Amino acid sequence: MTGRAERLLDAAVAGCGLLLAVFFVFYLGGWGDEPLRQLVTDGAYLPPAVLAVVAGVRLVHRGGLDQRGRRAWTLITLAFGCQLVAHATWFLEDNFLGPPTYPAAADYWFLAFVPFLFAGLLLLPGTRRTRAERTKLVIDSLIVGTGTFMVAWYLVIGPALQVENATALQVAMSAALPVGDLLLVLALASVLLRRHGRQPATLLLTAAVGTYVVADFAYSWITLNDRFTGGTWPDLFWLTGCYLFVLATRRRHKSTAERIGRAGRSRISLLPYGASAIAYGLLGYLAREQDLYPLGGMIIGAIVLTSLVMARQMYALSENRRLAVTDPLTGLANRTLVGERLAELTGQPPREGRHGAVLLVDLDRFKPINDRYGHEAGDAVLTAVAGVLRSVVRAGDTAGRLGGDEFAVVLTGLPDRDAAEQVARRIVAALDTPVIFGDLLLAVTASIGVAFRADGADDVEELLAHADTAMYAAKRGGRGRYRVYTPELDTRARDAELRHAVADGQLLLHYQPAVDLRGDVIVAVEALVRWNHPERGLLMPGAFIDLAEETGAIVPLGEWVLREACRQAARWRTEVPAAAGIYLNVNLSPLQVKQSGLVEIVTGILAETGFPADRLVLELTERIVLEPDEATLDRLHALCELGVRIAVDDFGTGHAAINYLRRLPVSLLKLDRSYVAGIDDDPRAYAVAAAVAGLGAAFGMHVVAEGVETPAQAGRLLEMGCRYGQGYLYHRPQPGDELTALLTRAELLVAP
Repeated sequence: MTGRAERLLDAAVAGCGLLLAVFFVFYLGGWGDEPLRQLVTDGAYLPPAVLAVVAGVRLVHRGGLDQRGRRAWTLITLAFGCQLVAHATWFLEDNFLGPPTYPAAADYWFLAFVPFLFAGLLLLPGTRRTRAERTKLVIDSLIVGTGTFMVAWYLVIGPALQVENATALQVAMSAALPVGDLLLVLALASVLLRRHGRQPATLLLTAAVGTYVVADFAYSWITLNDRFTGGTWPDLFWLTGCYLFVLATRRRHKSTAERIGRAGRSRISLLPYGASAIAYGLLGYLAREQDLYPLGGMIIGAIVLTSLVMARQMYALSENRRLAVTDPLTGLANRTLVGERLAELTGQPPREGRHGAVLLVDLDRFKPINDRYGHEAGDAVLTAVAGVLRSVVRAGDTAGRLGGDEFAVVLTGLPDRDAAEQVARRIVAALDTPVIFGDLLLAVTASIGVAFRADGADDVEELLAHADTAMYAAKRGGRGRYRVYTPELDTRARDAELRHAVADGQLLLHYQPAVDLRGDVIVAVEALVRWNHPERGLLMPGAFIDLAEETGAIVPLGEWVLREACRQAARWRTEVPAAAGIYLNVNLSPLQVKQSGLVEIVTGILAETGFPADRLVLELTERIVLEPDEATLDRLHALCELGVRIAVDDFGTGHAAINYLRRLPVSLLKLDRSYVAGIDDDPRAYAVAAAVAGLGAAFGMHVVAEGVETPAQAGRLLEMGCRYGQGYLYHRPQPGDELTALLTRAELLVAP
């Protein structure tokens, strides 16, 4: 029902606009005699006046206004009601009750229209401002009011006080209307000066009040010099203003709630200067009637002097504004101006074919340049980067420095999304050229995050957060590149999604057997986690394990993997008796190893699943081996006392210190696949792999080679004393039920 009512009201507004267009053609075409023109003109007011009241009532009751906005538009709607009564009364008086005397009954209603509208305009929500800003606002509004008063005095108020044979009531009414209009101008100036941005409803309301003021001045002037009748030119302004009130009300109803925040961009408002120019223009016009001596020259001099002071002030304000929004080192926009441009970007609704984006540019390894060569070298780099940004952005875009070595580029009105990526590519390419500083060549690269306004960013903070997320993704990807924000890069959202996947059963395990190279029999299986994503399909660990490590989600994920793997392995022991001797390998993350309750968690899972501790192998990364603290050592020794074995995964890829291997209770080393590749045809690769395998043997550890893909590799591993292997030559990772069938068929060998 609500939607139907809205459509009917919109149709009525459109029909009223068409009716007024027909009337304007009728009026400007000079059709009809004077009584007909008077009747048609007076009657043309009624439809827009009625619609203004209806639209105002609907806005107040169903427009989603806050408390202050509702009070403001209630008063404005009451003003519309006074206007409707005034137009209806005038229609009757002017056409059916005889020529109205001045002041007519309608004039009192027109006068009552002013205080309601004045109060409503003042109550309209505006941008929150500081005390100093409010003081400036009052002064600017008074300047506008004073300029308007000078025009009103010359045209209406002054002549009204000198009309001969006029009653006191007539003089009072003639002066009251322009004084009321003066109040409306003051309120209107306040609205325009205190609101941030150009809301369509506010601009329509401004145009409506402006046309009313022009018509009122004309009406007062005509009634002072002659009798006013309907069908004369001021009616065109009143009718236009009346319809603009309707449009302003409907536009405000359709717009979302206006965001009221701190004052953003500090523009130099031209409104006070325009009012001053009009006032002095009027003074100059009057000066032509004066002799050059004594007053004429003084008036002209005062006009010139004041104009020069105004010009000087505007220049000073402009210069202060430039200094306030410019980074002193690079000459780019500073954080304040970038924030204003971003506020403008996020304040505009997305439109097809006009894209907006922000590029967050962070220099890679800038701190070492500052530390090694000094701040002058760092400043030279920042200045060079600023030059690059200026060279790649368009005239209407904004390049700025947010602070330190972080820059931002705000792009607006792009034809497509690829245009923003082209800018990012040009920046990356331009920064490949080293910066010359004295005798030094300073290499500079940058990681860039690109975020688009249309990707769900409703405010500045969210848009910058998207760009920041993309920028850090670029750094993780290798630096010196750019990334475009996608929801998948959002660490917080993906962390929540991953934790939900653990709780919702979206994770599953595949198992890859390890074999004895002498007989290709299975001695162990390694549990490997997969994510069965509802939208992206089956994801390998590389797509989410790093994120889980970064956010801490690896802890609940790792605990789930351990429990599920032990449960499956216990089931194999029950269903396949020959599988009782195989080992189960499960990876532990550094965060899991640092858990104070790790031993209790492992003990609880083993008790819950019934899997024996002496058949469980927990694989650690070299990062743990490199810096094991005393608490970590205690936990690992406690696990070994339970019977659990400890392995070092991907050995040789990091920087594990050999002496730490002597302190850790490690019984297996897993030789990384990078050492296995090439050992069948490259003597140097063979020698390195043999040395690592020999190191494990020297510590009394079993060595398991990963990534065995050819029989030749398996043979060479046996030659160097590596007894166990794992790879596609033997078995690929497979689901638990498939591995159950494999174990049933296989001849098993219990590992020593």
